[in-house]
Amino acid sequence: MAKKDAKSKSAPVIKKQGSSVAAEPTANAVSLFQELGNSMKISFNSYISETKDNQKLRLIDAFLVFLVCLGIWQFIFCLLVGNFPFNAFLGGFIATVAQFVLTVSLRLQSLDANKTVFKGITPERALGDYIFASLALHFVVLHFIN
Repeated sequence: MAKKDAKSKSAPVIKKQGSSVAAEPTANAVSLFQELGNSMKISFNSYISETKDNQKLRLIDAFLVFLVCLGIWQFIFCLLVGNFPFNAFLGGFIATVAQFVLTVSLRLQSLDANKTVFKGITPERALGDYIFASLALHFVVLHFIN
């Protein structure tokens, strides 16, 4: 009977792999974050070296970063607080996105590398077009908000 009890009591033993399983994704995540940080550092250093002589492009880029932050802030505000006058939220968000697009267009026309693409457009005309389009955009947005 002792043999029978020994056979019936033996069950497969499952070993848990404790911390080695949890440490593996953490190591991969740290490696991923280090790689992301390294690539962002390289990109930023390349940007600084390419635009060190062109303060106009840096100003345009700073305005683009501001517009991105403003759009994110508006969206988070809409999610957290609400969008009671929905047309006001839509008008503000659309104005932010449209102003971003217009500013990117101005930046593309201001690059020295794109002089062959925009042959007949002088920097003064590009700025004039940008100002006119911005005024038209804000006029439409103000009438949309009512």
